Amino acid sequence: MNIVVCIKQVPDTTEIKIDPVKGTLIREGVPSIMNPDDKGGLEMALRFKDQFGAKVTVISMGPPQADLILREALAMGVDRAILLSDRKFAGADTLATSYALSGAMRTLDYDLIIAGRQAIDGDTAQVGPEMAEHLELPQISYVIDAQKKDDNTLIVKKENEDCVQTLEVEGKCVLTVLASAFKPRYMSVSGIVEAYDKEVEVWGVDKIDVDEQKLGLAGSPTKVFQSFPKKMKAPGELHEVSEEEAVELIVTKLKEKHLI
Repeated sequence: MNIVVCIKQVPDTTEIKIDPVKGTLIREGVPSIMNPDDKGGLEMALRFKDQFGAKVTVISMGPPQADLILREALAMGVDRAILLSDRKFAGADTLATSYALSGAMRTLDYDLIIAGRQAIDGDTAQVGPEMAEHLELPQISYVIDAQKKDDNTLIVKKENEDCVQTLEVEGKCVLTVLASAFKPRYMSVSGIVEAYDKEVEVWGVDKIDVDEQKLGLAGSPTKVFQSFPKKMKAPGELHEVSEEEAVELIVTKLKEKHLI
C-alpha cells in the first residue's frame, strides 16, 4: 500500500499580526509549523504503515524553508519526502496549488492520498477536494477514521454537523482529515538524527505533469488584495425590563435601523 500525504508549512496563527498600513501579514519573527490537520492526516497514514507496512510519502509545495516540516515528517517515520519548489509556483491560489500537486501525483505510484481538511492560514478547505477533481478520484472530507476492509476497500468515518457517517470506498481515493481525530506521534531522537541524513527531493515544474499556464499567478483566478483583523464591536446596552417592555424595545431598535 502506497500512501501520499500532502502537508503544508504555515505560520503559527496564534502569533499572527497584521501590518495596519499595508494590510498584509507580518511573518517576520513568526514561527512556522506543520499545518495541524495535515499532521493528523500524517498520523493516520503512519498508523496504516504500523499495521500493514504501507510506504508513506509526504509532499509539500512551498519555499525552500518548507524543508523543515518535511524533515519533521521523516523523523516521525515517513519513507520519502518531496518538496515542490519553483518560482513558477509563486502566487498560487487554491486552484493552482491543487493543480500543481495533482501534477506531482500523476508521476507517483499511490493507492491513497491523504490531506488535512484545511490549512489554518487560509481556512478554505479547497485544496484536497480540488486535487481529487483534477485526478478524477472519489473523495471523502472531514474524516475521523479509516480502516482497511480488504486490499481494495476502505471503511471511512466522516464527521457531519449532527452525526458520524460511515462510508465504503473502493480503489484510489482522496481523504481529508480532521486534526481533532488523531493525536500525532512525537519524533524520536533517532528519527531526528536520521531525518537529517535523508534526502528531501526538490522538484521543479519540469518534474511534474502540468500545463505551466495553469500554475502560480497565471493559473490563479482569485487573489488576496488585503488582510485585516476583525474589528471589535462597541459594547452593547444592558436593559433590565419586563418581557412586554423588552418586546417594545426590540421593535423600536429594529425600526431605528430601518430593519422593519
